[in-house]
Amino acid sequence: MSLPPELVKKVKLLELVTRKKVNNLFIGEYHSAFKGQGMTFSEFREYVPGDDVRTIAWPLTARTGKVFIKKHDEEREMTVILAVDVSGSQDFGSKTYFKGEVAAHVAALLAFAAVGNKDAVGLLLFSDQVELYVPPKKGRGQVLRILRDLYYHKPASRRTSLAAALGHLQMVIKKKAHVFVISDFLDQDFEGPLRRLSKKHDTVAVVLQDKLELEVPSLGLVDFEDPETGEVVCVDTSSPLFKREYKAYLEALAGKREQELRRAQVDQVQMRTDGDLVTPLLEFFKRRSRR
Repeated sequence: MSLPPELVKKVKLLELVTRKKVNNLFIGEYHSAFKGQGMTFSEFREYVPGDDVRTIAWPLTARTGKVFIKKHDEEREMTVILAVDVSGSQDFGSKTYFKGEVAAHVAALLAFAAVGNKDAVGLLLFSDQVELYVPPKKGRGQVLRILRDLYYHKPASRRTSLAAALGHLQMVIKKKAHVFVISDFLDQDFEGPLRRLSKKHDTVAVVLQDKLELEVPSLGLVDFEDPETGEVVCVDTSSPLFKREYKAYLEALAGKREQELRRAQVDQVQMRTDGDLVTPLLEFFKRRSRR
């Protein structure tokens, strides 16, 4: 498929910036934070002072008259799945980036970190349906395919269904994986599917937020359009009553989201459209490493 020159330029620029950040800042933290699928037997070798006595291979020791230990190596290879929300609410941003652009940048950082550790990485784009699924593979070519799809894919729907995306992942991911769900989580009834997914796979919620969604400035009468339904409502943003009700609505929405994520037992990373994207991931990796 032939891509527009401006899209090719954008993908190459994102690759250049992202790879530099990944290489310089957190590829080691990523490696420490996400363990492989377990330990595999490597070899027997003679015991030396300081070795853990729990690793002694007693049958071989008894048979040879020399003390041997069993050596194991971490089975490092992992699968990383990036589940990215492409619904209408992602076409919003009051600062440098829209939420959809932040999602693409975060996905690129995670994808390059994954291939830097020789992990396979896959992509799911979702609205209220599965828009696109790219099965996990290794290598730089796979990352460029993912970046192309993040920028080039035109969603068929503007609505959101986290439950549909999470249910699809449960069906298509055959072995244990690390799943990053990148969304603003402006949806309901996703706790059950998210909990079921997290029981089988290490699942992380990357929550996208914009400053204007958290606090609306006093601008007088403003038309607000729902990006998913197209419904338009005119409100007086200077009204104390509106401010109180809007604040209460946001607090209730955030509280419900936090409750559902906590009950689903998934880790969470907060991302702002007006903030640094690398630091929240770095801090998350460090928390995971310590844990």
